[in-house]
Amino acid sequence: MTTPTVSVSGITLSYHSKPVVNDVSFRLSTGVTALLGPNGAGKTTLLRILATSIQPDSGALTVLGNDPATSQGRQRVRRTLGYLPQNPGFHPHFTAFEFVDYIAILKELTSRKERHQQVRRVLDDLGLAQVRGKRIKALSGGMKQRVALAAALVGDPAFLILDEPTVGLDPEQRMRFREVIAAAGEGRTVVLSTHQTEDVALLCQRVIVLDHGGVCFEGTPAELTALAEGRVWSSAAKDAGAFAAWRTGTGEFRNLGRPPVGATALAPTLEDGYLLVIDPVTAGAAA
Repeated sequence: MTTPTVSVSGITLSYHSKPVVNDVSFRLSTGVTALLGPNGAGKTTLLRILATSIQPDSGALTVLGNDPATSQGRQRVRRTLGYLPQNPGFHPHFTAFEFVDYIAILKELTSRKERHQQVRRVLDDLGLAQVRGKRIKALSGGMKQRVALAAALVGDPAFLILDEPTVGLDPEQRMRFREVIAAAGEGRTVVLSTHQTEDVALLCQRVIVLDHGGVCFEGTPAELTALAEGRVWSSAAKDAGAFAAWRTGTGEFRNLGRPPVGATALAPTLEDGYLLVIDPVTAGAAA
């Protein structure tokens, strides 16, 4: 890994005495890092901590050398930050241009002429030039997501946090988003929280898997995929020894777990590795 731009050390946050993020540590550098994990794993809470929306109970965080635990450091972090939350809070009567311009004002882009140039540029880059003057309530779900991403990108942030940016998008819209996210990762630090393992395999240089509030894997997509090597096989019927199995388009079953002797091995996918990581009992049994 190159020189880290974001450092997380021992971050812990509890709600009602229950740890939601539990002693999490990792470092990020430029490029796209995926944050994977099941529902309730603590991903969104961790992203809100990274975005300085909430403060942890303990631990340390630095972003581009700034400590958000201090008022001055928090202000500096926010000036370098682009954040797309899972549920963007749109004002329905804003146009696309007005919403992104409003976010640009919050990011302290004070020159009206330069700010409007930036707003037009990010909207154009995301294919929204034709709907700049349309009210957000009249836009499709995919276009609303693009408006939210434009708001995150305005001001050319060095640190970009994206929480489920492709949820609800059709295949073509997801492809367009991948292009934008891949381009954003050039020279920036991007954290992408997603349930789409296909997006991770195609976009990300590193993966962090979070489960029950803690990090249970950190590495490359190839390393996560390799964890399932020798643990995936095909059969004509569902294998009783598999902890997960499903019928594929060929009519054969794809099984994950401990293969029987003589089984027809299949090449593992990133999803296979992920499923083993978040089920340590199964992972141990399959070894």
